[in-house]
Amino acid sequence: MTSLLARRACALPQRGCCLHASARVRHEAEGRSSTQTTTHFGFKTVPREMKESLVRGVFSSVASKYDLMNDAMSMGIHRLWKDHFLRKMAPPSGARLLDVAGGTGDIAQRFLQYQDAVNHDNRSSVHLVDINPEMLQEGERRFAASKWALDDRLSFTVGNAENLDFIDSSSFDVYTISFGIRNCTNPDRVVSEAFRVLKPGGRFMCLEFSRVENPFLAALYDAHSFHVIPALGDLIANDRSSYEYLVESIRRFPAQDDFAQIIRDAGFTTIGKGYENLTFGTVAIHSGYKF
Repeated sequence: MTSLLARRACALPQRGCCLHASARVRHEAEGRSSTQTTTHFGFKTVPREMKESLVRGVFSSVASKYDLMNDAMSMGIHRLWKDHFLRKMAPPSGARLLDVAGGTGDIAQRFLQYQDAVNHDNRSSVHLVDINPEMLQEGERRFAASKWALDDRLSFTVGNAENLDFIDSSSFDVYTISFGIRNCTNPDRVVSEAFRVLKPGGRFMCLEFSRVENPFLAALYDAHSFHVIPALGDLIANDRSSYEYLVESIRRFPAQDDFAQIIRDAGFTTIGKGYENLTFGTVAIHSGYKF
């Protein structure tokens, strides 16, 4: 297993390593000239160049409780979504997976378990990339004593999904990003980089929160998201504001058809509408092929 401590993709700025400490910075940023290029950070408007460090701060804050909070927020349903994600992927024997925003490694673990159980494969490998070192450290701890680590089938790199300059072009069979792309400043650049690093015939797969179309269910979902999830963040992780941001970021992400078009614009070929809704559209699996 190649440690992230030995594989820093680039020197990362240290600002924003705590969400609460960055509140004053956000306030000052919002008061700057309106001519400055801006983007969204949840429901707030911030200078575009600041979003990366602010997002890094959120995940630094929640890393140690991330998996526990996923269970609490979704009542464990996120595990079913991820299991279905892997079955839909159905990776071939010997596949190389690039798992971006791979965080604590739950997609990587399912991928390797699938290869062991279905393909009886001891050659497949995973490269996990995440902008947040604390999240990757949680992933390293998950795999530290695993047979996959002992067989050197895992590597970890701190890096930005929008600029994978440490990854060779046409070098991976599958690219996944799970519950991560909505936190990126420029999702279109993320998808374009995915296209570059995939081999011809390779597959892009994204699991992300999406839009519930049924008005009644959407109202229930909003009530849960804006009231229950921040309260759970406060109770379990002692961090309400980070989970308020995570909920807000879901609402700012493009709807299913709009994101499917971003994938096609990057050069991918999609099958049918290009996505599958799960749990009434709470999340969607997007998929595209590099032909």
